[in-house]
Amino acid sequence: MKSDDGFLEEPTGELPVVSAADSRVTISGATMAGDLADSPASADPTTSLPHWTEAPTGQVPIVVAREAAAPIDPWAAIPAPAWREGEADWVAHEDQFDASLLHADATPEDGWNIVAPEEEAVAVLDETPRPEPRREYRTRRNLLANPLAGRATRASSRSVSTATMTGLALGALVVIIFLLGTWFVFGLILVVLVMASAEVYAGFRSVGAQPATILGLVATAVLLVSVYNQGPSAAAFVLVLLLIVGFLWYLNAARHVDVVDGLGLTFFVVVWVGVLGSFAIALISPVTFADRHGLAYLLGVMILTVANDSGALFTGRTFGRRPLNKVLSPNKTIEGLVGGTLVTILVGFAIVPLISPWTLPHALVFAVVLSVVVPMGDLFESMLKRSIGVKDLGTSLPGHGGLIDRIDGLLFALPCGYYLAHVLQMH
Repeated sequence: MKSDDGFLEEPTGELPVVSAADSRVTISGATMAGDLADSPASADPTTSLPHWTEAPTGQVPIVVAREAAAPIDPWAAIPAPAWREGEADWVAHEDQFDASLLHADATPEDGWNIVAPEEEAVAVLDETPRPEPRREYRTRRNLLANPLAGRATRASSRSVSTATMTGLALGALVVIIFLLGTWFVFGLILVVLVMASAEVYAGFRSVGAQPATILGLVATAVLLVSVYNQGPSAAAFVLVLLLIVGFLWYLNAARHVDVVDGLGLTFFVVVWVGVLGSFAIALISPVTFADRHGLAYLLGVMILTVANDSGALFTGRTFGRRPLNKVLSPNKTIEGLVGGTLVTILVGFAIVPLISPWTLPHALVFAVVLSVVVPMGDLFESMLKRSIGVKDLGTSLPGHGGLIDRIDGLLFALPCGYYLAHVLQMH
């Protein structure tokens, strides 16, 4: 407190006593708080924020780039951030962000495509999205546990009695042709292999593939003629020529196709049917064996192959219980494999040695080897048919399917017979 002379006095430590009657302290110039209770403070509705319990308005502040005045220093060239202030700021940037996404009922599909961020990024960087490259008429498929899943399979028309009658008729025809001589056998082999190739090409075309069918059939015929004149080594030249001509074939195709599938399948059929079947031509070629011994060796291989197929068929139907391969061929059984082997060895012991110049040891060796490779050829074709979803690749032979269904095991037996004859020095 100030004294009368203007100097501050030392505090005495005494407190003023306020009576109960005068307990209210009055500040001069102030208004009593109780007088303001009935007059609440007014708020400007245009500037006040909504209550927190109300729904959002969807307005989101955003930094808007504005042009700055001429820079005084280098740092002044960077524009300062500015908040949206007027309607023009909202309209100018309305396409940059959809504020309705903040609404509780909004879904991602209503705005940005956040399901495929990679595609959205490409669309942002490039105004015109580039289409994904696609290969036309593609036929390759991913491997499935069941290759026939989802495919319509061609029903089989096989009958055991019909197959037996057809087989006996074919056997008699083949024996007659073999008695007529080499050229007749050559013509038979040429016709059978070309027709079998045509059946395989038709099977591939039925599932949408685009092999060069005519080119493949011509290549097969040329390969057989070349092997007859020059031996098996001529097959390499024909395959190289097929690659070059096949390239030109697809280069001038009327429409774009999957060249890998088209040319690959063309080669596949020529190698499977043409090259493997050409060893029948190599056996009867005068370049390989003289004195028509090749005809006898080819006939012996064919007899052993038929014995294996027939023995496996009838033994499997009678005693078969355990499948050899459930996926590829559920009807082929282990019992059928054993029965086919026993029948093949029996025929090699009793029948084949009667054909000159076959001997018993040679016939037995052939019987054992062919008992292994003939079922492999049968399973190989089954794998191919399962992959394209058909039971038989043709219907030319009643009860058997097509020609390729009849010679599938023989195609694997022919090269083995050719090289085995050379190893055993059967000249």
